[in-house]
This record gives sequence, structure tokens and C-alpha cells, in this order.
Amino acid sequence: MSSPLNILVVEDHDVLRAATVSWLTEQGHQVQGVVSAEELNDYNQSHASPDVYVIDLNLPGEDGLCLARRLRLEQPLVGIVMTTARSKIEDRVIGYKSGADIYLAKPVEPDELLAAIESLGHRLRTSHVSAQNGLRLDVDKCVLIGPAGETQLTYAETTLLSAMVNTQDEFMARSEVAATLGLANRHNTEPLLNVRLSQLRKKIHQAGGDGPILQSLRGRGYRLSTDLLLT
Repeated sequence: MSSPLNILVVEDHDVLRAATVSWLTEQGHQVQGVVSAEELNDYNQSHASPDVYVIDLNLPGEDGLCLARRLRLEQPLVGIVMTTARSKIEDRVIGYKSGADIYLAKPVEPDELLAAIESLGHRLRTSHVSAQNGLRLDVDKCVLIGPAGETQLTYAETTLLSAMVNTQDEFMARSEVAATLGLANRHNTEPLLNVRLSQLRKKIHQAGGDGPILQSLRGRGYRLSTDLLLT
């Protein structure tokens, strides 16, 4: 097992909550349980924020979907595992759109829950290191955040960096980069593209990015040569 995680189980079924807390504790994690979103609010006021929340959807008061949306806004990098008897595709889609990292249909086998939480914990730690030592892009605000501070980006620049992070290939073709920056149908595309990329490189360096950052691949396109976390 990797290093212990701080886990909070939000489950109103007393027996299931106690069993889940007991099982995860036996595996070496630090685990607490609460009955509702309201009790969770009281818990968070007097304890450190958990690494991972395990949330049942059918909670009294504020339901699990609303709770997940709120937690995702308040703690963008926290892990959220949803557990529910709702197993239809549309239910899963709603769960993920509400902020879930992992959606598990009940009944959940203890080993599967543990594996899901520990896999999520590993990804969270990797993201946390990247956020501390590398660059983080707030997509909604178009702000690049790094060791040297914050830099405001344009919407087109934000879209380009997001696309370069999410692309299935290791690079984006020059024509794709130009189109993303709104230069596809412009005259003198080449010099304009070079100017825009030079400006973007400067902003990345201002935020604390090191190295070539936007690496030019002769005859192919461009590659993002630094870790960038999207939030």
C-alpha cells in the first residue's frame, strides 16, 4: 500500500458506514464517517480536509450530487468517490458531471472500493506535486499559475494549452495550432502564428515555466514540453 490517505465516508446507513470505515482503517488509512452533508460541514470546520471523500448519493438533507458539486468548487483537487444503487448510464454521467472522479454502483465489494480509492490517491499525489512544482491552468478564469506567480491568458491561449494537454497525440499540427488561435483564415498566417506563440511562451515563463515549453517539431507541429495541470 502507498502512504495512508485521509478519507471521509459520507453515508447515512449506519451499518454500511461503520463497515466501510472499519475496512479502510484496517488497510492502514485514516478514516472517519459522517451521516450527512450537514455533519460533514461541522467535521471540516475542526479537521484537516480529507484527501478523498466517499459519498453516498441518497443522503438526508443535501443529497450526494449537490454535495459533490459544492466540494468540487471548494476543493478542486480533492478526490471524490460516489457510491450509489443508481447504475444506469445517465446516472453515471450526472455523477461525473457533478464532480465524481470515480462512480461505483452498490453493492460495492470492499476490495474494489479500496483499489479505486488507492488508485485515485496516487493520481491526486501526482497532481499535487505537479501543482506545487509545475504549472496549473485555471481554465475558467484563463489564469496560468506557477512558481513565479500568476499570468492572465487570452481565451484562445487557454484553449490551445488545454488542447495540447488533452490531445491524444504527442504534438499538435501547425495548422491545428493556428486554427485554435483563430488564425486559420488570416493573411500572413505564419508570421502572426510565430508572434502569438512567442507571446504565449513569454507568459508561461513569467509564471515560472522552465525550458522550451512550446517545442517546435520541424515539419510536424508543436509539443507542450512541461507538466501542466488543468483545474
